[in-house]
Amino acid sequence: MDQKHDHPTREETIREMAAVMKNVKFAMLTVSTGEGHLKAHPMTTQQTEFDGDVWFIGGKDTEQVQCMAARPQVNVSYADHDKGNYVSVGGVAQLVEDRAKLEELWSDAYKAYFPGGIDDPSVQLIKIEAQGGEYWGSDGKLKNMFAQAKAALTGKSATDLGTNETVKF
Repeated sequence: MDQKHDHPTREETIREMAAVMKNVKFAMLTVSTGEGHLKAHPMTTQQTEFDGDVWFIGGKDTEQVQCMAARPQVNVSYADHDKGNYVSVGGVAQLVEDRAKLEELWSDAYKAYFPGGIDDPSVQLIKIEAQGGEYWGSDGKLKNMFAQAKAALTGKSATDLGTNETVKF
């Protein structure tokens, strides 16, 4: 029997997050610098099924990878502006040496960054082990624009702008 509930289950929230992450080509990966500043970099989203881990390919000699090696707590954010869906995943970065996983994720598009191809010595596989995440979803731009316009005219806060759910991993 199908039960109705006001809030999605943990599994439903993870599915919603995964759908957004799969459909967004570029994510923003935020690291902490040695000076304590937050710095975000665009990263290519890997087309793998989200299971609590997020994978990227980076360069061993980049500031971003050096920051993750020293301070592994990171955040990855995804924005699908057209559909009004957003995801934020906080986790711990691991710099991984796994040839099979690299081969699974590699595409020739990376040759633009790594002239030596998959065997380039500066290729770094990055695994983000999610600790928690947050999802914001809307029922569509038009409905949200209408709700915001109504709020502006009435002076009342806009409500029912979609869903907001958090999940721990």
